[in-house]
Amino acid sequence: MDNEIQLISDGGGVAIIGEPAAVERFLVSEGLQSKDLGLHRLGPALGKAAGVAQAGSEIAANSGRWMKLTAESAKVMDKFPMVTNSVSGNAHATLRAQNGQFVKNLQFVKGSHHLTNPALLAGAAGLMAQLAMQQSMKEITDYLATIDEKVDDVLRAQKDAVLARMIGVGFVIEESMTIREQRGRVDEVTWSKVQGAPATIAETQAYALRQLDALAEKLERKTAIGDLAKAAREAESKGQEWLAVLARCFQLQDAIAVLELDRVLDASPGELDGHRLGLRVARQHRLELISRCTERLLARMAAAAGRANAKVLLNPLDSPAVVKSSNHVSTAIVEFHGRLGIEGDRQSSEARRWTDAAKEARDKALETGADGVGAARRLGDETLGRAKWATGKLSSRIAERGLRWRGDDEKRDEKD
Repeated sequence: MDNEIQLISDGGGVAIIGEPAAVERFLVSEGLQSKDLGLHRLGPALGKAAGVAQAGSEIAANSGRWMKLTAESAKVMDKFPMVTNSVSGNAHATLRAQNGQFVKNLQFVKGSHHLTNPALLAGAAGLMAQLAMQQSMKEITDYLATIDEKVDDVLRAQKDAVLARMIGVGFVIEESMTIREQRGRVDEVTWSKVQGAPATIAETQAYALRQLDALAEKLERKTAIGDLAKAAREAESKGQEWLAVLARCFQLQDAIAVLELDRVLDASPGELDGHRLGLRVARQHRLELISRCTERLLARMAAAAGRANAKVLLNPLDSPAVVKSSNHVSTAIVEFHGRLGIEGDRQSSEARRWTDAAKEARDKALETGADGVGAARRLGDETLGRAKWATGKLSSRIAERGLRWRGDDEKRDEKD
């Protein structure tokens, strides 16, 4: 029906599928920006699969658009409650235009709509996953561009063999992505070029994670504020570089996943949805691994800042430097998390000014001193009393001795 569209959400994006005019009316009415889903790419692949000939005709008659699920688009989606598919995990809804407004067609729950062909939905979900990963790749590219000097230092001028192999693999993957864009598919020849890439990327990722762990462990071992400041400065300078390496690894892994989905669609379209789900789980595991490592570094930097703040009075230069480095590293990690879609929240530490610490120490000294005055006074009185008693006793002894000496002298005079 020309006035109906299908909404599909995978939690990260939303696809709108239907007759081109209806899709366009919906987007205009809701004020949403979108990009082409590439639904036409499913036609040749699904047309070769047994039992899905109908899907090919439906694809030819419909168009698809995709948009990232943002706060703005989520508000629109909330107007149209969706039904979750227990197999794919995606949410679906069918909207029907009535009097110029789109409303949910509750009959969709019964699966009666012509756009619910399983092959079509599976293919659309695969395309959505590709677009979501390509969007993530673009955001990482923007992120790396903001730290271009670090990229030059680490990714382009790196002599380390592990990173050198990753850089070479990156060139091959980018070439394969270019061929994919030109041909609209990934054939066996193109795929053969990148089959060994995942192992190299994983090796580089593990290496970068170990480097970040080493920075965290060094911070934990240092006790002297001077040594801690040096370790914090190293974490500040090196941490950003290894975050750039991790971001590049994640970007290349997403590119490989995009190529994989195209290859599966071309070779075994019936396995597309299962492969998509597997890639989603694997991607989430990578995010969790990276998150755990970077969170450890965050925790060590926060602990270092806390130790530095506690000793700022005796270390007025090194202590603030530790906190400054901690804030720089933490800001870099938070931005890195945002680019990769890792959720988290962190507030910057605030360095205590030396004068504030000195004032606090002075107040404590005065408070202690006030209590000490009475004690000193009591001690002084007691000491003075003991001194008077001792002086009196000594005077008595001297006087007694003097009298005894005088008596002896008088006796000697009488004898004479």
